[in-house]
Amino acid sequence: MKFVRLLAVLCFVLPSITPFADPPQNAAVVPVPRDDKWWQERHKSFNDRAAKGDVDLVFIGDSITQGWEGAGKEVWDRIYAPRKAMNLGISGDRTQHVIWRLDNGNLQGITPKVGVIMIGTNNMADNSAEEIAAGIDGVVKKLREKAPTCRILVLGVFPRSEKPDTTREKVAKTDRIISSLGEVTNVTYLDIGEKFLQPDKTISKDVMPDFLHLTPKGYQIWADGIESTLKRLLQEK
Repeated sequence: MKFVRLLAVLCFVLPSITPFADPPQNAAVVPVPRDDKWWQERHKSFNDRAAKGDVDLVFIGDSITQGWEGAGKEVWDRIYAPRKAMNLGISGDRTQHVIWRLDNGNLQGITPKVGVIMIGTNNMADNSAEEIAAGIDGVVKKLREKAPTCRILVLGVFPRSEKPDTTREKVAKTDRIISSLGEVTNVTYLDIGEKFLQPDKTISKDVMPDFLHLTPKGYQIWADGIESTLKRLLQEK
């Protein structure tokens, strides 16, 4: 009788136990578009430009990359426009948005020689360093899929915050993880983050006025920091 009662209890309890439940999905790797009209229009403008062809260099990212059209315009016009460069940066984008864009026309019609990727800072609030790194890896994989001959320069996520803090630590951890991408064929990893910092590890407002986005001086630092690597990847003399 006791055995029967025990069996009845187990039959009631066990179905509610799910020790092998699927782990939660990492949103940073799930491609999704954004609903904003202005975002959709900018995405379409990329597709329209790509359809015209004649692009050798693409910069892929978020508002910091989009800023080449603002605070970085003089540097862009002087250094990158002559190299047939295209800006694929959209303010507020996370890794999942970039993966979606690359899969939905941003590269259709072009075969860039080099793609520069700097993405991930907008994921910092909601994702772990490991999840963000996986998202950046997803961007790299999608670029390799869409442009197999493209040589890829993955930049470490730029430092942010006026002084070292937990967000800065997460950025650094993310960069340590993605540094292994440099071991992939046709992928180069480069961390120029230290170039934006003062000797005491603070960020000056004349480089990042809000301790995130760049001033014209900041864009020059970026350009100087990648120039020798970019020349090598573009196979320039």
